[in-house]
Amino acid sequence: MIALGANLPSAAGGPADTLRAALADLPRHGLALRDVSRFYATPCFPEGAGLDYVNACALLDGPDDPEKVLAALHAIEAEHGRARLQRWGSRSLDLDLLAMGDTVLPDATSQAEWRSLPLREQGRRSPERLILPHPRIQDRAFVLVPLCDIAPDWRHPLLGQSVRALCDALPEADRAAVRPL
Repeated sequence: MIALGANLPSAAGGPADTLRAALADLPRHGLALRDVSRFYATPCFPEGAGLDYVNACALLDGPDDPEKVLAALHAIEAEHGRARLQRWGSRSLDLDLLAMGDTVLPDATSQAEWRSLPLREQGRRSPERLILPHPRIQDRAFVLVPLCDIAPDWRHPLLGQSVRALCDALPEADRAAVRPL
């Protein structure tokens, strides 16, 4: 499962065009698209950090190695002008590996530490290793609302809750701010 987002134009066009182009690029990188959510207009996170986003989620088939999947996603980002200049900054394309089944990386303790990191630290620190499931999946309406379109029954392997339950637990205002395009 991946999350897609963009709030700046790329050579493909506006953010929604860039997401469509990135999805079309998946096969060239050894990834097959199984399903994709609707596209959503979402507020910039953190608030005031830039233009609003277009977000979606997708289910993929590909290598069993999460590092290979992540490398393919980073290559697609780079092809669409993604520059990693600042954490949580504006971007032409963001492809986040959310989860690969019930895989937990690097281990349950490390994943829990990153999941409980205070917001201020989240903006300053980034892990040196891949963390799966994505440590913020349960906190973000811009991920959970689109994910409900395609994988509402996927259960977080450590939290034991489905995508639908995680989404329903978010504040109503957060969910309402994620609007279908």
